[in-house]
Amino acid sequence: MSNIDQKIKVAIVGVGNCASSLVQGVEYYTRYSEKTSGLMADNIGGYRAANIEFVCGFEVDERKIGLKLKDAIFTKPNCAIELYTDITTEAPVYRSPVLDGVSPQMLAYPADNRFVVKEELKSTDLLTSGEAYNEALTASIRQEIVTHLQAHEAEVLINYLPVGSQLATEFYAEICLELGISLVNCIPVFIASDPEWEQKFINAGIPLIGDDMRSQFGASILSQMLQELAFERGHHVKAHIQRNVGGNTDFLNMEDKNRLKSKKISKENVIRAQNDIRGISTTDSFLHAGPSEYIAFYGDNKVANFRLELEGFMGSPVTLDAQLSVQDSPNSAGVVIDAIRYVYVAREMGLVGALRGPSAATQKTPPQQMMFADATYECHALAKRELTASTRKQLKLSYELADKMD
Repeated sequence: MSNIDQKIKVAIVGVGNCASSLVQGVEYYTRYSEKTSGLMADNIGGYRAANIEFVCGFEVDERKIGLKLKDAIFTKPNCAIELYTDITTEAPVYRSPVLDGVSPQMLAYPADNRFVVKEELKSTDLLTSGEAYNEALTASIRQEIVTHLQAHEAEVLINYLPVGSQLATEFYAEICLELGISLVNCIPVFIASDPEWEQKFINAGIPLIGDDMRSQFGASILSQMLQELAFERGHHVKAHIQRNVGGNTDFLNMEDKNRLKSKKISKENVIRAQNDIRGISTTDSFLHAGPSEYIAFYGDNKVANFRLELEGFMGSPVTLDAQLSVQDSPNSAGVVIDAIRYVYVAREMGLVGALRGPSAATQKTPPQQMMFADATYECHALAKRELTASTRKQLKLSYELADKMD
């Protein structure tokens, strides 16, 4: 089954490297529909890459605002590898308030490596404007955003804001609630995994996926699988250390240690969750995961190093040292291209709230952590439009009946 003509209308907040690879990927797999290598799922509920339509983007960088999305994704400071450049989308890129979306520490770096905030938007920066903060301008731009999203009939909004953008993420989450738009929250600001925020989406009758995207074949999924494997083979994990180096704006932003708290929590959640699911204490295990260093030379190449120290048969020592080198943004796009379709199918099926399976499969901090096989089962069922014990509870009708019984 394929819904050939139906479009999933998607808006993007933050037209950076991840957005670049996602747009390239959607166009690539639309153009070469016979190619499925590199996709986790070709068809989700009848939707393929060709069904995804980007309708608009939102930015604070003066070099991108006013451009078409097809041009903005190849504009500095973006450094994602250009794998497909014959982009056809005519989606516009509009301005956004800054709020807490830009680290002041970025100003110390060359313009080609960092964000360059449009002059008129500097008074919407909560971190640097001080008493000059222009609340009226922020409110005015918010209304512009609402108008644009309504005009473009956006149904899904992808949050690609920089790590640490708490207020900016909440700003867009509120807009999603107001307009009935599903959120795919790709950063470690906890929305889908926060019960109060999830309840707001349930009350609004909207499904969402979050929080903090985990890449297709990245450090987080590898850490999860290594932790799972150790337990399944009867080993005790004494230490699990994951360190990451990169040179894109994501890593530059995370040089500001004030923005890192939620990221470190989120990355370590992936490892710790496999203990929690099995009821295995972490008190005598050393678990560490997080970004380690920004090196501009690396660009969008991320290098992750792993060290696991285990105790096996009769306490015999086992040590694993490994390194993973990936292009960071295509690695993320391979997951988000699925998340978009999962949340849209959920909309059509009448599911509300944070989707358990797809969130566990595509995000580091979902509302419910799962083993890989369980998350995959939930995703496959949703792709076939089949209800599971988990998704049956998330039917809008189920919540309405529960409310009546109360």
